[in-house]
Amino acid sequence: MSLFREITSGLAFPEGPIAMPDGSVILVEMFGPYLTKVHADGQIERLVTIPGGPNGAAIGPDGRIYICNNGAAFDGVWRDGNWDLWYSAPARYCGGSIQAFDLATRELQTIYTACDGLALSAPNDLVFDQHGGFYFSDLGYINGESPAVTAVYYALADGSSIRQVSLADSPNGVGLAPDGKTLYWNETPRGRIMRAPLAAPGMLAAPAQLHYQFAEGNALDSLAIDGDGNICAAVLGGGAIGVVSPAGELLDFYQTGNSGTTNICFGGADLRTAYVTLGGSGALVTMQWPRPGLRLAYA
Repeated sequence: MSLFREITSGLAFPEGPIAMPDGSVILVEMFGPYLTKVHADGQIERLVTIPGGPNGAAIGPDGRIYICNNGAAFDGVWRDGNWDLWYSAPARYCGGSIQAFDLATRELQTIYTACDGLALSAPNDLVFDQHGGFYFSDLGYINGESPAVTAVYYALADGSSIRQVSLADSPNGVGLAPDGKTLYWNETPRGRIMRAPLAAPGMLAAPAQLHYQFAEGNALDSLAIDGDGNICAAVLGGGAIGVVSPAGELLDFYQTGNSGTTNICFGGADLRTAYVTLGGSGALVTMQWPRPGLRLAYA
């Protein structure tokens, strides 16, 4: 029997879950493309259409929902109870960006489309620090013609500053250690978690190093950090949440039953309620987590 309980289904490749105080979860539907609120009873409320491909989401210091938009880098079809996806044709792709949505005014604003004159390719996931800035990954759009720059970036929420932190191999989920001094990211095709020490906001103290390598056949999507500093990584292929300690040891491997497991977040009064998006099956599921999650900077 699965440890996970389904909250709702019928979502168009869900990603980027945010646990809200009222028990609801705000997430994106990449093939909606929508920013969506899933109420505690499973009711689905589409908040706004996000042209392109919303891929990750987080609450910023101003209370807005910040969104990584991959610019419709992916296309997909619902087939046999699962979302199949691939890189979209150049005619569909519209360029990556970082956007912010105001829940009160319903205004969607584009914050960043480039860094140092180089266009963002396919932003994927983000995490805020305590300084009003955020790290985000750019997975890259592959069009068969020119290689994409795939990297981790740091930007301020007010749109005033953006910089490249590190080149990376198709980076996906990003997270910060509880003390804010270590940055982690998943590299999707290689199935590995990378780590790098931080000297200051947006600046590495040393080059990134391999933190953990999953077995062959396990690609990685997004991640979350728990209160003990463990990295909880969504495992594609294996269909699980793999939990890796700060020391680089695999602690748990929770099977979800869907190979398209995309992301995880923590909520509830004690942060022991895990919400997991199953992009492949279009579902949001939950389970009680054995450890409290890490409280995010602006949750």
